[in-house]
Amino acid sequence: MARTQTPRRVAVTGASLVTPLGNDLASSWQGLVAGQSGIGPITKFDTTGHKTTIAGEIKDFAPELHMDKKAVKRFDPFIQYAVAVGKMAFADSGLVMDEELAPLAGCSMGCGLGGLTSISTNCEILMNKGPDRVSPFFIPMMIPNMAPGQVAIELGLKGPNLMVSTACAAGTHAIGWAYQQIRDNGLEVMLAGGAEAVITAITVAGFNALKAISTRNDDPARASRPFDRDRDGFVIGEGAGMLVLEEWDRAVARGAKIYAELVGFGASGDAYHMTAPPDDGEGAVQAMRTALEDAAMRPDEIDYINAHGTSTDLNDVIETRAIKTVFGDHARKLAISSTKSMTGHLLGAAGGVEAVISAMVIREGIIPPTINLDNPDPECDLDYVPNKARQAKVRAVLSNSFGFGGTNGCLIFKAV
Repeated sequence: MARTQTPRRVAVTGASLVTPLGNDLASSWQGLVAGQSGIGPITKFDTTGHKTTIAGEIKDFAPELHMDKKAVKRFDPFIQYAVAVGKMAFADSGLVMDEELAPLAGCSMGCGLGGLTSISTNCEILMNKGPDRVSPFFIPMMIPNMAPGQVAIELGLKGPNLMVSTACAAGTHAIGWAYQQIRDNGLEVMLAGGAEAVITAITVAGFNALKAISTRNDDPARASRPFDRDRDGFVIGEGAGMLVLEEWDRAVARGAKIYAELVGFGASGDAYHMTAPPDDGEGAVQAMRTALEDAAMRPDEIDYINAHGTSTDLNDVIETRAIKTVFGDHARKLAISSTKSMTGHLLGAAGGVEAVISAMVIREGIIPPTINLDNPDPECDLDYVPNKARQAKVRAVLSNSFGFGGTNGCLIFKAV
């Protein structure tokens, strides 16, 4: 693998999802376009005493459809989701792995917290039954990079293998890094995205302590309401989303189905606060502008933004301000939506899921809505595609991800 003289184009040739709306791309997309909510009562643990009792859980997931039954017991749920989505995305691409391609094909993924489900379970076992009862698979179950590692083992990917842990921007950063490896560093294929499965008692308690998540327990489907003045925090979700990125000429030569072209990546840091963005959204502004510069595109060439849109007081207002700063008058011509209104916030997997959605918007010509936007916040006064999907010819999409620690990432996809 050698650094390329001229930047190469990068095609999106495969995609898949596991979300609270469905266990594959087709069912998840159908739910998004229909404006369905995947939020409901938590079933994964006893919520007695918790202020929040709702989340976006995966439903009826059958891991044995994607991996050996013995492996299921050895994999934390976030690894199970990663393997399932990685295999489905790779199958969707139509690629066939061989000895020549393997060293030039890698995997990069993002997550926020790794195998927290296994950590919680085995800590309980340790306290109640003693150290000898802790699972021999506990360490590999909890290590974040086991997700891309297991995906690579399943698919024979012998190129770079990387896990990014940058909070809620992790999936976006993983895809951006993968894009650069193909564009600049001679790789041919990268499977990239994010996976997360942290609907646990300690996670919910922790986010409640931060006053970050919704307590609209009596109306779960309407709890995630980005840009609405009655929002009261985000809703935790789980799942995975991955793209197959492929060097353009290779994809064209083999007659691959191309969803979109990935043309820009921008990243920045706020250097401001542990959990809050600056009032002017400076870091978000920089990341969006960097992505536009990387894509050699003008702001008015973007038609749709898949917003970070978390349904929190600070994010929704400040992201709106940042969009206005970057796009000026064009901001009012943009279609913007937060699909977290339906999936909940998948934390480190959010960027992967929303990158898949961005590619699908271009391919299908349909923009998913922001549901539950009934009473817009006066400070959130742009077009957030309220409550109903919209048909539109979309030339280019910007996907935003902003995380705790002031870490920001943006991707731009373009129609082909």
